[in-house]
Amino acid sequence: MAVDDEHFREFVETRYMDLLRVAYHLTGSAQDAEDLVQTALVKVMRRWRRIDDPMAYLRRVMINHHISSWRRHRVHEVVTSFLPDRSGRDMTEAVTERHALYEAMRELTPRTRAVIVLRYVVDLPEAAVAATLGCSVGSVKSRASRGLARLRLALASETSTPNPLPTTTSAATDPAPTGTTTMTGVTP
Repeated sequence: MAVDDEHFREFVETRYMDLLRVAYHLTGSAQDAEDLVQTALVKVMRRWRRIDDPMAYLRRVMINHHISSWRRHRVHEVVTSFLPDRSGRDMTEAVTERHALYEAMRELTPRTRAVIVLRYVVDLPEAAVAATLGCSVGSVKSRASRGLARLRLALASETSTPNPLPTTTSAATDPAPTGTTTMTGVTP
């Protein structure tokens, strides 16, 4: 048993940050990510001797636990962070973009988020993602495609700024949509 304990300890020491990164992308919160990794490690520790590929097994445990907890607690807590004053280059734009991405990721379903994280953050091939999630490669492709489309749409709406001044239009001054015929019969 001591040999298994030592192997487990070595694995955790070398792969903890990788697991934490995956968990952070799944949860969107540093505290929830730490809790998710700890929960997964406790579950895996009991079966350590029987696991062939511990990293893949732990990813699967984290994803399953996150999906289960999401189903139980569908109320999302919004966490805001304030950056401390730092000297050096201004990272405001990068932080804002990253925050917008994480907020958009939080709007995805847990399975779609898991596909996006495993495919594009962990950089697993589609077949490995399908094996990890227990679904077909086609399902991984479609979830990734739909998830990326939703992320693009959410991020595009984040970057477009609405007109801050309200405008009033009347039917006489409001131009007709493209491709429609106006009262005079002229298409704009």
